Amino acid sequence: MSRADYYILAEADRDSRELFLCRLCEKVLALGKRIYIHVADETEVERLDAHLWSFRADAFVPHVILGKEPASPIEIGYGEQRPEHREVFINLALELPEDAFAFERIVEIVVQDAEILGATRQNYQRCRDRGVELHRNDMR
Repeated sequence: MSRADYYILAEADRDSRELFLCRLCEKVLALGKRIYIHVADETEVERLDAHLWSFRADAFVPHVILGKEPASPIEIGYGEQRPEHREVFINLALELPEDAFAFERIVEIVVQDAEILGATRQNYQRCRDRGVELHRNDMR
């Protein structure tokens, strides 16, 4: 059975969401898990790729755009693309794809933006309806 973690932030902006993502990736990597970050489109892939490289001068978050070399424990993709592993699925797109339920862990980062709040509420309900173990982490 999958587990879904919802991290609820006080902020409403995309930069805060991505900064939290960068920190979370460091923690998940320290646990030895591989991560797939799902975004809405190619523009978001490029934006997140740049953010992961530059979020902290003293940090290195190894990642790659899905399908590119060399291999990395963090892959970023969109659309129907998926990695070979089924460990951690971090959803930064609005809708949670159906095949995310095949991953061991689903992660949503919730900011106080009306569109993101509405989408993550729907995703939460879908997880609940499928019997996914739900964890709400209020970071406010």
